[in-house]
Amino acid sequence: MVARHTGEDVVVDGGRGELVLFWAGFPLLGAGLGAGLTTLSGWIAGLPWFPFQGLFELLDRWPDERAYPIGAGLGLLGGLALAVVAVRDRLTVTVGHHTVRLHRDGHGRDVARADVAGVFVDGAALVLLDTAGGELAREKSDLDTERLREAFTRQGWPWTGQDPHRDAYRRWVEGLPDLPPGADALLRARQRALDGGHDAETRELHGELARLGVVVRDEGKRQYWRLVPGPPPR
Repeated sequence: MVARHTGEDVVVDGGRGELVLFWAGFPLLGAGLGAGLTTLSGWIAGLPWFPFQGLFELLDRWPDERAYPIGAGLGLLGGLALAVVAVRDRLTVTVGHHTVRLHRDGHGRDVARADVAGVFVDGAALVLLDTAGGELAREKSDLDTERLREAFTRQGWPWTGQDPHRDAYRRWVEGLPDLPPGADALLRARQRALDGGHDAETRELHGELARLGVVVRDEGKRQYWRLVPGPPPR
């Protein structure tokens, strides 16, 4: 993980080494895996539960000088596809004195320092709290916590180290009486999205709940919620 200075801003990201791993390491690993599977293609073709049976049957019938380049090439393409996904999911945090920019997948959002009452890392997420106790941002991140702490504190942001409202969270089960109208239905829909691995829908429903004054955090596939202490955001 790297923290670097751009003018007065501090940028925290995975650094060039991470990009080299994605664009070179993943394709090379994929090519090696493809070649290894080609070696085992005869055995794999006899496993009825293994996917792509037709491909492995073809690789087993073809001569080695044809089968190995094709198997390695397919693995390389798979590694490149994985690299594209990894790069798109890569978070870059640019911390200035007055704003922080959260950039991922070609899109960025700016959060003003005046709106932020606390910054911390919750598991695998960078969280920014507003002055009412709601969340301004919750971004999945594998960035080093100490690097983030140094960047935010260097620029005078209120780094809290942990969630000051952690004890207020409750495990969600259907039919709880204390939720605002409509929140239970959104949490049911979000649970289905969470179970199905639909990340975009999960994030969208997280935002819908925030508009009702409900903050949600996940532990595995379990949802925990709390109400915003102050008035819900408009």
